[in-house]
Order: sequence, then C-alpha cells, then structure tokens
Amino acid sequence: MTAFNEQSVLVVDDEADLRELLTITLGRMKLDAHAVATVREARDELTRAEYDLCITDMSLPDGNGIELVRHINARMPETPVAVITAYGSMETATEALKEGAYDFIAKPVSLDRLRELVQDGLGIRGDRPGEEELGELIGASPAMDQLREQARKLARSQAPVYISGESGTGKELIARRIHALGPRRGEPFVPVNCGAIPTELMESEFFGHRKGSFTGANEDRKGLFGEADGGTLFLDEVAELPLHMQVKLLRAIQEKSVRPVGESREVPVNVRILCATHQFLTEEVRAGRFRQDLFYRLNVIETHVPPLRERPDDIPPLVESILKRLCAEWDLEQPELSDDAWRALKRYPFPGNVRELENILERALTLSEDAVIREDNLQLPTEREAATPAGPGGAGRPPDQPLEEYLTEIEKDEILKALEETRWNRTAAAGRLGMSFRSLRYRLKKLQLDEAGPE
Repeated sequence: MTAFNEQSVLVVDDEADLRELLTITLGRMKLDAHAVATVREARDELTRAEYDLCITDMSLPDGNGIELVRHINARMPETPVAVITAYGSMETATEALKEGAYDFIAKPVSLDRLRELVQDGLGIRGDRPGEEELGELIGASPAMDQLREQARKLARSQAPVYISGESGTGKELIARRIHALGPRRGEPFVPVNCGAIPTELMESEFFGHRKGSFTGANEDRKGLFGEADGGTLFLDEVAELPLHMQVKLLRAIQEKSVRPVGESREVPVNVRILCATHQFLTEEVRAGRFRQDLFYRLNVIETHVPPLRERPDDIPPLVESILKRLCAEWDLEQPELSDDAWRALKRYPFPGNVRELENILERALTLSEDAVIREDNLQLPTEREAATPAGPGGAGRPPDQPLEEYLTEIEKDEILKALEETRWNRTAAAGRLGMSFRSLRYRLKKLQLDEAGPE
C-alpha cells in the first residue's frame, strides 16, 4: 500500500469542475489530494494507498456515497469520511452520519466550510488523550465499559448526539468525554442548562446580541454558539426549550449560522451539538411539546447512560472516589464504611443516581464522629420516602423536583428550626441536631446560611 509523505485526501465526485476545485483548495492547504469519479475507482484507490481522509459526493454514476461510507467503515475504520450532499438534503445527510460519516457539506460548496470540514476530519486521526487526561468515568461494570467504547466511537463523528438517561447519572460527564476524545478537544466545551435560561433572554443567550439592540444591551455579546465556535455546545435538559426557540435552534443547526439580536446578517459558526435530557423526548414529540424535525436532527446518534441501580458493582469504587475527593477538600482523614452501611447502600435504589450518592456521603461525612461511617450516618430514605419524601408540614415532593434537591430543602429547614429554637446558639443547635460544631459550620456554609442570623 502506498504511503504519502504528507497528509492525503481522497476526493470522490463525478463533476470534473468540482473535483478540480476541491483538489486546488486542498493543495493550498498543503495536502496531497487525489480525485476519482466513481465508487469503483474509489475502492481501487483505497486498496492501493492509505488516505488520511475521504470526501465523497452522495450521487455517483455507479452508486452513492453511503455505499462508500459503509465500505470504508467496515474495512478501514480509522479513515474519516465526509459526504457532499445536495442543498437542503438533510435526510440524506442524516442517513450518512448514522452510517458512520463524521460530517457533511452541502452544495454549493463553501470553501471556508470545506476547510473546517477537512481540519475536523484530519484531527480525528491525531493524538488522543490518555485515560488519566480524560477525568474519571468510574466503574468497571459491563455497562460502563460499553459506555466508554461508545464515547470513543462517537468522538470520531461530528454528528449530533442525544445522551439519554435519568437525572444524576452523569450525562454531562459523557458529553465532556466525547468532546475530549474528538478533534475539537483543543477548542471550547460550552455546557448550558436550557431550563435555567429565562424565556425572554433565550435568543440573546444562544445567539448573542449587538450593543443597543434592546434595553440593557450595553455591549456586544457572542452568545453560547459564538463561545462554542470551533468546539462543542452541550445542551442539557434540551426538552425545556420553548417551541419558538426550538425553531430557531433547528435553523442554526441546519444552516451552521446564527443571527445575533440586532444584527442584519447571519454569522457562520462551526459547532458540534451534544444534547441531553432526563425526559423521554419521543413522548415530548407525541405530546406536541417538542418539534419532530428538531428531534430527528438532534437524535442522529443516541447513547444511553444507565442508572446506578442497574450497575450495583460500581457503587464501591464510586464511594471510594467520592470520599477521597471530599476528604481532600475538607482536610479530613478518610473514614471507612461499616458492614451495615455497605449493605444499606447496596440495597438502596438510588432514584437520584450518582448525584444522590454524592449527597448521601457528604451528609454522612459531616454526621460521623469517628473514622467509621455507619448506617445511621447515611440517613437513607425508606423506599416510600425515596419516591415521595415527607416534608415540613407533611408536604410531599413535587413530582418534577429532583429528590436530592428536595432533601437539601428539608435539611435546610431542620437546621434553621434548630437554630431558631436555640436562639442561634450554634453550639447548642449542633448538639440538638446530633452533629459536631464543625459539621454544622460546614453545612451552614454549604447551604449558604453562614451569614444568616436573627433579625
């Protein structure tokens, strides 16, 4: 097999003018470009030589680009392949992405967009970070091993990815891993919780604005798409977007451009979209709360993060890692867990998943008085309480409120009650709550009550 002295690109297109344009442009990028006109010629060339990248048209005299995408992914999976599609053929582009193409470019071909496409593709074959550079994805269960492998494969693509899973499972961690393993790893990773942005500010937050475009716009602002340009935009809780913003988001993804508020023209952006939600998007589509066309555009590839209850073998290493981090932050000696504490954790269903485990261990660490965490320090809800814990005055948890958030509210209420009953004598309040003064002081700071006091 022939080896090139510089990075090489195979161009497959039956239009002679476009082949020449692509070859000249790639040559100016200091790349060795070779062009052919048919699927058969492309297969022969891929057998003869090793290429760093392939760009193929969708419509070819003896077949189509998707056939070539399948061929390359089956026989030479390390070679990234992108496709050229007819203008507006999003269904064709989506099919190509699902078959393994890392990205697509629409006709008429924009040379700036072509350069971005090529740079992204060549970056896929670059050096990848080691496991120690990625941050811990803790757990050795088969489910976690599969998730690591999925993240590695998804990192090769520029296709939108929908990360499904319950609250607290670590969907953002998976998104960060996909970004860190891909060609955009040196560029920004911008996470945003779609449910936390006020509706009236969404367009400005996402697309930016120009100075003076509305009251309070005292300076130009890039917006989230602008901040993520060249990198990855992670849309967490994407189901919370109102319908009017879903329309604007769909256009931004399809056109790869945005129009800042107060701007008369669109600004091109090169952003990979990853999204997540704890809701079932298919049900949201059926209920008319989420646009079907946006769903298909975001859900090109789906990966699922399993709940903690489905991987109980991962609980011990998670406990070890969380306690190690907390004790380092608090400058404490790391405690052990008693046998009854371990048994309690292993039978608990963790409706709040890993995030709830972190909160449980944090509370247990403040309540334990020696080097051992016992079952009563964990303060685990009963199965019924976990579903709908009883709150102050007998109120139950609202169905849309995360369990750990509701438990934090209860904890805050109990601490305030103890402080009020002891006239804000913190030593006496700590005794009434059954915790050390140091533990209470930490909880007050954690709950942002350290500045509170009697009026």
